[in-house]
Parts: sequence; structure tokens; C-alpha cells
Amino acid sequence: MIQFNNLRASDPSLAQEVREAALRVLDRGWYVLGPEVEAFEAALAAYHGIEHAVGVASGTDAIELALRAAGVGAGDEVITVSHTAVATVCAIERAGAKPVLVDVDPVSYTMDPASAAAAVGPRTKAIVPVHLYGHPADMPSLVALAERHHLLLIEDGAQAHGARLGGRLVGTFGHLGAFSFYPTKNLGACGDGGAIVTASAQLAARLRRLRTYGQVTRDRHVERGVNSRLDEIQAAILSVKLKHLDEHNEVRRALAARYDRLLEPVERPRVRGGGVEVNHVYHLYVIRCRDRDALQAGLRSRGVETLVHYPVPVHLQEAYADLGYRRGDLPVTERVVEEILSLPMYVGLSVDEVDAVAHAVNARAAKGSKEAA
Repeated sequence: MIQFNNLRASDPSLAQEVREAALRVLDRGWYVLGPEVEAFEAALAAYHGIEHAVGVASGTDAIELALRAAGVGAGDEVITVSHTAVATVCAIERAGAKPVLVDVDPVSYTMDPASAAAAVGPRTKAIVPVHLYGHPADMPSLVALAERHHLLLIEDGAQAHGARLGGRLVGTFGHLGAFSFYPTKNLGACGDGGAIVTASAQLAARLRRLRTYGQVTRDRHVERGVNSRLDEIQAAILSVKLKHLDEHNEVRRALAARYDRLLEPVERPRVRGGGVEVNHVYHLYVIRCRDRDALQAGLRSRGVETLVHYPVPVHLQEAYADLGYRRGDLPVTERVVEEILSLPMYVGLSVDEVDAVAHAVNARAAKGSKEAA
């Protein structure tokens, strides 16, 4: 079986460094918000060429606290996409705001700026574009939209660590950038974790308060916050992995390029930059096929594990029925989710395995074409 992901194979060269980092924390006996978190925050900020990074407990918390720190709350509307992990929308609601869901671009699957522009209303306070699958959203257009309407721009970079648009890292275009360090991410911890990056000292200071119950000193709380703290072991591990992030992203790009060359009868990912250089980091490698379910079943029979990200968009999820959307409201999203399939993609996936997956996809797609004829 060719696994969809294999975390044990992803970083064999880093195993000793990761163990040493974890043991360093255990030996020190300081486990929450200590020197390892401070060191990782400084390294993450430096990597992004931005002044501040604030570690929190998860990527969901990162989006929620970014919104709250920027003053988004009850009565406000926040524009985001329906084609995303539910966590994006969950975080908006946890901040007290109402998510307004818009359609995606049919090429990149990221937020369609025209759809976002049409959704701006008198209560719109922020836009949360998602850099989906490792492909940057159309930030020049979204920055212009946000500036035109005086809106906050908060990037969901959970799937795009190290992705660049015009040479600029995602997470640095908006007022704040939110990241997840869930183990499967390009920059993944050995547990949960998240962070927010920002150029604003004021926002960073508020984020640090909000993550610890609104606390400014041990016994003084100036506002209501939450418990959302990045722990020392995860920070130490992330510091190790951050040093290798660009190198690992290059591995992913090379694997994606090989898929691109080998896959024949199915639609492959296309990078859209609008004349700006795009550095996709391929958190996921996604193809499209009209007979997706049959293709997935055929690959499973050939020993290839695949997943769908995501088969049911948020606006059609039962849990979010009260938002009032109906089938047909977001036609591009609804068409995309019926056709997409994520192929194995991780650091540690071998060239031979990529070749085998591509061969299986081509063979199954060819068989489907003959059956259709």
C-alpha cells in the first residue's frame, strides 16, 4: 500500500535533532510559554521578515485570536471561502462574528476576488482568504479590495508555510497571518500548535494577553481572554523543523513536478499568479476527474491511498445550515468538490512511489474512458 501520508517517513534525517530538542525541554522542566516558545517565535518572525510572531495552541485558535485582537466580534461579518477546512469558519464564529461564504477561483481553488467583492456589505469587518493546498490566494487583488473598503485582512496560511507570491511570503500581506502546526502540515509539530504573525506591536501585545486569559501580570487581567498557549516541547520541535522548511518545500515541488510530467488523462493542478511569480508548496497535490469516486476506488484496489479535501463544502454542511446557504449558491465550489482527489504527497515519498501512483491514475482513467465510449 502506498500511503497517503507517512509522518514517520517524512523527517528521518531530523529524528535525532527532534529527540534532542524534546529532551532539552524535559531536562529544563519548563513546559509552557518559556524560552523555547520565545526562541521559536523570534525565528518564525525572522523567517517571515516581520516583527512579531505569537505562538498559540492551534491553527483554529490562531484565526480566532487574530480576529479578536483586531477587534472583530459580535455583529460583524467576515468573508471567507466555503471550500476550506471547517476550522476556518469555526474560528470566525468563535470570535463572535458571522461568516459570509464566497466562491473560489476554478483554477487555484482559492478565494475568487470578484465573489468576495460582491459579498462586501455594511457589516463586513474582515476578509479571511485561505491559501489552500499550498497555493497562495490572489493577494494583490484582495489587498486592493480590503483597502478600498477599509477592511481587515487576515490570512489563513495553515496549508501554505513558506509559500510565496511575487517573492513575498504568505502571511505577510494582511494585517495578520494565521498558521497551524498540526502534524501533517508542511511545518508540523508532534501535536497541535499554531501561531500568528504581524507587523503590529499593538496587535502582538494584545494577542499575548488574549492567549493567557487577558493577563498582563500573574494576577492582573485587563480583558477576557482564553487559554491558548504553545507548549515548550512543540516549540522546540518546530524550531528544528523551521530550519529545514524551504528544503522540504523544494522536495514537495519536485514531487509535484514529476506528477505533472507523468499524469496524462486527468486535469492537473494549475498555478495562477496573474503575472506574479507563484511558489506553490504543495501541502496537497490535487487532481480533478469527473468520475472521481470510481477513480478513487480503482486506486484503492491498486494499493494507492487517496483522500478528498474537502468533499462537502462548509455551506452545505449540516452543522452550518443556519447560515442560510443552499445548493447552487456557490457553483464553482460545488463543482470542484465533486471532482477533486488528493494523491499521496509528503517528504519521504519516493520517486518510485510517485511513478506507481501516476501509472495507476493513468491506467484507471484510461479504463474509464474506454468504458464511457
